[in-house]
Amino acid sequence: MKSDLDLEPGDLLVILRHGPHGTSWLREGLDAALVAAAFGRRVSLLFMGEGVSALVTGQQAGPLGQKGTAPTLEMLAMYDIETLWVEDEALSSLGLAEGDLMLPTRPLAAEAIERAVAAHPLVLTF
Repeated sequence: MKSDLDLEPGDLLVILRHGPHGTSWLREGLDAALVAAAFGRRVSLLFMGEGVSALVTGQQAGPLGQKGTAPTLEMLAMYDIETLWVEDEALSSLGLAEGDLMLPTRPLAAEAIERAVAAHPLVLTF
């Protein structure tokens, strides 16, 4: 039976809460997701808070040559990571719409986020 998220939960939910620049948290979370997918895990990604800004079209490298995350995000489909959720509250607080994002995502309200977390046996937060 499908959940009311209308998506099958994966084995692993990776929650990305940090923006693309300033720390390595986002890159490390994406790397963990790719490694898990390479080893056969079904991975879902949830972008929350500043993490939503990583999906904005036109991301560039950060200061001091810090790598951008756009190339990694573009590889998600190659690893069969297709369940991409964004916190709808973060979208609105950052003044963004789904059309501003480089990948197709599904916005989730707070209640749906709780259900998504509960539906995954493994959850990593970065």
